Amino acid sequence: MNVPERTTKSYTADCKLGKIFAILNGELFRNVTVGSIIALAAPDRDMTDFSHRVEQVSISGIREVFEAAGEDAINLGLGQPDFPTPEHARQGAIDAIQAGKADGYTSNKGTESLREAISEKHARDNNLDVDPEDIIATSGGSEALHLVMEAHVDAGEEVIFPDPGFVSYDALTHLAGGTPKPVPLRDDLTLDPATVEDAITDDTALFVVNSPANPTGAVQSPEDMREFARIADEHDVLCLSDEVYEHIVFEGEHRSPAEFGENVVVVDACSKTYSMTGWRLGWVTGATDRVERMLRVHQYAQACASAPAQYAAEAALTGSQEPVDEMVAAFEERRDLVLDGFEEMGLECPTPNGAFYAMPKVPDGWVDEVIDRGVVVVPGDAFGEHGQGYARISYATGMEELKEAIEIMDAATQAVR
Repeated sequence: MNVPERTTKSYTADCKLGKIFAILNGELFRNVTVGSIIALAAPDRDMTDFSHRVEQVSISGIREVFEAAGEDAINLGLGQPDFPTPEHARQGAIDAIQAGKADGYTSNKGTESLREAISEKHARDNNLDVDPEDIIATSGGSEALHLVMEAHVDAGEEVIFPDPGFVSYDALTHLAGGTPKPVPLRDDLTLDPATVEDAITDDTALFVVNSPANPTGAVQSPEDMREFARIADEHDVLCLSDEVYEHIVFEGEHRSPAEFGENVVVVDACSKTYSMTGWRLGWVTGATDRVERMLRVHQYAQACASAPAQYAAEAALTGSQEPVDEMVAAFEERRDLVLDGFEEMGLECPTPNGAFYAMPKVPDGWVDEVIDRGVVVVPGDAFGEHGQGYARISYATGMEELKEAIEIMDAATQAVR
């Protein structure tokens, strides 16, 4: 911006206010834009200051709990299956690497064969007809969530999500410049469609549905999912359906709102279903125009998902699903053990019908007492203010460790009562 140091007017233009006055009074300044005026009006700040968006986001409270625990602690805070990645998935990556297929960039959207495998998965598991061209392979479900927010949320627009809910929803809303609008859950820790509908305003960009849910383990009913789709269509807002735990269901069934309406974007991943958290391979799918906008973000932020991970994911999706069934059966056995333990402690806990989390109501001081005794759990308010008075327990660990942890939690419960 070319601004002379002085003007012929009575004011000087070597201060910000003077320059703005000069611009508005028709002085001959070249290359002046609305943006430059706004920049002049902004408060002075050091060149090393940080964006307002990032300053609204802090390190996850879950990570703080990990750091506070001792090295020998039993970790019931980690959202990661303790099973190995299926052998055929690993072999898919090995074969691709040895054949020289994983050395270069893939298509921005991902390999055609992976997107075809994802399309077939949605037909098989979700009764959805998804064009492979309407799929983007991403660096885990986390990037997929980020793409949805960046492509659909303008500054100040509202994002409705469950509270307690996955910590990324709030943070990614801030990073997109949006306004978080958390809403409370039912007593059984499911999200009520009526609560979502009541929260919608003219400023709402999208609402998030997560089933099976982190941190609650709750599974939404098919009737709820149909209602979420109706709400999205009738109010012309986007439904972001986070389905990364879709196969880990013990009672009920997983249904996607995309089965019932058009105004839905689905986020999914191999991370939980195939114990592939470290591979960082997820995907997002939706209407063609939405995918095209999300691709604009993805191609500059990521270019493409890891090529070896894409071949591993393709093998996981097209190969035997027996490892998934075995893992889910093990998680259900662990869940029942944990619920029995809470009942004996006298702790109320809504029955989690999916994922690998339980969220009991706990007395004051319980979380600190449990951590001090060597078991890592996460306070419920790390997932939102309505999580106050709860704790999240992950049972993605072995039975013997769980049994030991339950004994410790029992002693802690008696100590704080």
